[in-house]
Amino acid sequence: MTPVTQATRAIRRVLVIFPGALGDLMCLMPALAAISRRHPGASVELMARFELARLVAGRSVVARAHSIDAREVGALFADETSGDARGFFGDFEHIYSFFASDDARFRERLAAATDAEVTFHSFRPTGEGHVSEGYLREVGEGASRLDARVEPTADDLAAARVLLESKCDVSNLVVIFPGSGSPAKNWPADKFAALSSTLSKPSSIAVILGPAEAAIEPIFREAGVPVLKDLELPTVAAIASIASAFVANDSGVAHLGAAVGASGVVIFGPTDPVRWRPIGSGRIDILRREPIDSVETREVAGALLKFVERRQR
Repeated sequence: MTPVTQATRAIRRVLVIFPGALGDLMCLMPALAAISRRHPGASVELMARFELARLVAGRSVVARAHSIDAREVGALFADETSGDARGFFGDFEHIYSFFASDDARFRERLAAATDAEVTFHSFRPTGEGHVSEGYLREVGEGASRLDARVEPTADDLAAARVLLESKCDVSNLVVIFPGSGSPAKNWPADKFAALSSTLSKPSSIAVILGPAEAAIEPIFREAGVPVLKDLELPTVAAIASIASAFVANDSGVAHLGAAVGASGVVIFGPTDPVRWRPIGSGRIDILRREPIDSVETREVAGALLKFVERRQR
């Protein structure tokens, strides 16, 4: 980690470069909030996978989204220097890069492309505790405020309600996210389907599937569960915020659900919830067992129904 000093002059634009996936970005949110507090009045901008940067822009402390695949980034790796890099990076007064921090050539070229203060930080911080605490340490902050927060817009919420009402009853809604980035982290799809049958009388159910979950779609179709698929992330965030509860594996969407303040149950297998549990203002119950398929449907149903009953009061 490169040490960060407190800003002593007014800064208009701050750029954070981050290469991670959805769950990683949600874990970075407390550090982004800390950066925003450090530079009051500045536009905090995020360069990441564009669909992720666009998700948090205007729904968090992030004001503007940039793609990490932009040509200006590619120019920093090119054999010949280009004016593209300086034309973009030169507009910022401070740049925090979690990207290629161990690449000496990238560090040198990024520093040369701007007159800004540039600091480099580990994408996979070491040390004990939650990974969000590691990111806070990377930017020179204490770990007392794990305030991951994403706020769906009014348009997000309206679109989500229209979509949900075309498929299911929005009242007492439990949302199921049965996928993750790794098959080893997935509770079996047939157990999720059995769970939906168990919950269908006191609650309405919706299953959210991404492109990677296409193979398990028939399991839910055959169980008669409403399936919503290939949604944009702001819509997924809004659906989670509307629901009485959600259930998920250790996944990016579990982190997103927690970040919008939803309550739910997250099922862990090989990964450590001490380091990777979703954080947010809602209550998240963790069920962990190895092998992951030894988690029983009745356990998950019992935990979820507590959230539904609390929402009904």
